[in-house]
Amino acid sequence: MSHYKTNMRDIEFNLFEVLGRDEVLGQGPFEAIDGETARSILGEVERLAREDLAASYEDSDRNPPVFDPETHTAPVPASFKKSYEAWRDAEYWRLQLSEELGGTPAPASLIWALGEMVLGANAPIWMYGAGPAFAGIVHRNGNDRDKQIAQHIVDRQWHTTMVLTEPDAGSDVGAGRTKATPNDDGTWNITGVKRFITSAESDLTENIIHLVLARPAGVEGVGGPGTKGLSLFIVPKTHFDVESGELTGERNGVYVTNVEHKMGIKVSNTCEVTFGDPSVGGGEPARGWLLGEVHDGIAQMFQVIENARMMVGSKAIATLSTGYLNALEFAKTRVQGADLTRAADKTAPRVTITHHPDVRRSLMVQKSFSEAMRSLVLYTASWQDRVQLAEHRGETDELAMRVNDLLLPIVKGYGSERSWTLLGTESLQTFGGSGFLAEYPLEQYVRDAKIDTLYEGTTAIQGQDFFFRKIVKDQAVALGHLAGEIEAFLTSEAGNGRLKNERGLLGQALQDAQALVGLMINTLMSADESAEGGDIRNIYKVGLNTSRLLMALGDVVCAWLLLRGAEVALHALDAGGHGPKDTAFYEGKIAAAQFFAQHNLPRLSAELAIAEATDLSLMDLDEAAF
Repeated sequence: MSHYKTNMRDIEFNLFEVLGRDEVLGQGPFEAIDGETARSILGEVERLAREDLAASYEDSDRNPPVFDPETHTAPVPASFKKSYEAWRDAEYWRLQLSEELGGTPAPASLIWALGEMVLGANAPIWMYGAGPAFAGIVHRNGNDRDKQIAQHIVDRQWHTTMVLTEPDAGSDVGAGRTKATPNDDGTWNITGVKRFITSAESDLTENIIHLVLARPAGVEGVGGPGTKGLSLFIVPKTHFDVESGELTGERNGVYVTNVEHKMGIKVSNTCEVTFGDPSVGGGEPARGWLLGEVHDGIAQMFQVIENARMMVGSKAIATLSTGYLNALEFAKTRVQGADLTRAADKTAPRVTITHHPDVRRSLMVQKSFSEAMRSLVLYTASWQDRVQLAEHRGETDELAMRVNDLLLPIVKGYGSERSWTLLGTESLQTFGGSGFLAEYPLEQYVRDAKIDTLYEGTTAIQGQDFFFRKIVKDQAVALGHLAGEIEAFLTSEAGNGRLKNERGLLGQALQDAQALVGLMINTLMSADESAEGGDIRNIYKVGLNTSRLLMALGDVVCAWLLLRGAEVALHALDAGGHGPKDTAFYEGKIAAAQFFAQHNLPRLSAELAIAEATDLSLMDLDEAAF
């Protein structure tokens, strides 16, 4: 039986009943995919995920790739290869591609609904299969040569990587020292070492295209310090003819020199990659091309990073959802103890643990968060739909781009933190001691999910990005729009009085979150040394609260989205005509929204009080005291 359990009913509820994605399907760039086709695709991918993709999940964890330092290879197990080929052969990845690249464009909301199922069933399949998505970025930013390479990536199913991190630089991308030197033929030689590179080696494809951030050398006006001095280069593992895509058989001087031994997602090769080292491999130079012939590397790479952050958040949330559904199934069958009302009666019948109050509390915590964050992902993707529609018209939807940018750190940072924490403290806990055993998937879920809080920017980095770039630099335009949408909901008659208390809680939480934003902006202004009384050290107070702000606003947005869903569910119940299954589903949506609001939103007042009391004592403490 598959470890993976989907929540197709909730996916379709969000897409079609709450977010109204039927409005964008079958028109504009999505003309080939109408509502009926979209539902059919969802059903097929759901089956594929449960049956074929999930089949190798356990085996590829127990028998991970083994790195061979002599050949610089790390083959994946046969079971995983079979699952990967099932996804590749189904060709649903073409939904992410433009028609020019051979795709059938679908709205981002549908793509990420599919992504949830693939990522929940076997996340490394989506990771290894990221080539088409990256090809689209190469095509969009490239010249004619690069567009041809992008087409080869798609047609020949080459893998791609995003190559940023260096051993000594870590998250400080601007400290990278990997160097690019121009050649007379228009290519560049890359020298340096990169670390934590996902999918940099496997036997799933004939070639791998690395997208490498490097600092140009010997070129006037570029290559200075910091991120602005970085450029993005297309560096293949094996050389090929640009026109035909045929491999020449000549190995490029880029070699995997280590594969990390990891806590989780072990079949996803995480590699150290060495470029242009004469002592490694055959001593060949690592040759590549400058993407688009422009030195705009960090901006180009951020297009890759943004896609990756959406993926990470979706992966985390998908894992929490299947973790909850596994826990629910277990709880419905696990018999233990008597009902609490008859605890003193030794003759009372034993009951399933769903009868016990704290188990019910735990299950509703899992349900409410997993469903809230699914709404968050698909709501964010609906703004990406707007961006796609505008681009098709030859326009720019500035507001949609800004709101999407604001929401991405919440999807990635909030989504990964909440999912990782709840998988361990609630989902696994529901199983009791059995959850600690490899017989159930929860222990692997926990191990696989921890990385989501770390890669593509740790939660602390997401918090800083959220405040400094997505709020302050944006002058709170996107945040103001989002707050306006929430306020409009608050002043409506949503729920016809039946959500009045929850709307009140949401209103107070929004007020607390806005006060927290105001406090942090004022603190930031007080760190300006050019202003009267300004103290640069006040910036520490801001840094002590950026993650707090990210999580607080995540709670607010998720509560609002759940309550929007509850309003839809109430209308559906009022309309009647539903069978028992749909009635139970809608009642569950209302209960989850009310529970989330009642148990999470009151905490924001305490978070604001903590932030208001922040001082410099922690920063003044001698290191020795730690």
